[in-house]
Amino acid sequence: MHEIKVIENDTKVVPYRGRTKASPMRKAYIMKFIGRCIVLIFCICLGFLCPQEFDVLQNFTGGFSILHILWFVWMADMALQVFYVKNHVPLGSQKLFRQRYLPVKGGFDAHGLREYISRRTKSAYQVFLIYAVGVAALGILKKFGILNDIWLLLICAFFYVCDLICVLIWCPFRIFMKTRCCTECRIFNWDHLMMFSPLLFVDGFYARSLVGMAAAVFIFWEYCIMAYPERFWEGSNEALKCSSCTDKLCSQYCNKKRYE
Repeated sequence: MHEIKVIENDTKVVPYRGRTKASPMRKAYIMKFIGRCIVLIFCICLGFLCPQEFDVLQNFTGGFSILHILWFVWMADMALQVFYVKNHVPLGSQKLFRQRYLPVKGGFDAHGLREYISRRTKSAYQVFLIYAVGVAALGILKKFGILNDIWLLLICAFFYVCDLICVLIWCPFRIFMKTRCCTECRIFNWDHLMMFSPLLFVDGFYARSLVGMAAAVFIFWEYCIMAYPERFWEGSNEALKCSSCTDKLCSQYCNKKRYE
């Protein structure tokens, strides 16, 4: 455990906030972030140097493309969100499953749970509406020929990176959601729907399969929130409390809480 030093001055005792080691989950996500940055750079280079590789968007079975590998990675990543995975997947994504539910001792306040779910759901769909407007703008740009299919896939690759920026650095959606951290995030598994939404304006199996799978993950997530709301609130699920957290993904908040 990291040693905490104490510095005394004339007015108060101030804890020394030394650097703490990143959790294994955060280290894994940092590596994922680096990998996604490489994917983005590679896709951009491919778009300018070998645009024919993007023919897979219209003809999925017309021949092998390096983008087939990316499609498989994306589909597998989404599959991890609809099946229970014991290790290597953060609680924020897996809290919908019974195996990650730890009931609070003495029971929970049912009215408080209803209020929490209602409040967070209203905030979530504010985010959904704002994001939908942005996606619609991409559709308009596509309609007028300003963007093409290649650009829309590159935007998806950019969103692929932004997803982990939200986890590791700063998440703008917290402004609306008033979320403490990723573990309790109401929209944690909306990431792929947001990521692949630009492909709504691209024809072909490649785009439609990704959007379809992302929509299935979204619907499954929303169903679980309505069917098992107690799994999504720290007032009813002990596993979501800071004292039970093992992921420690959001370093700034976790470090702050450590010294409160």
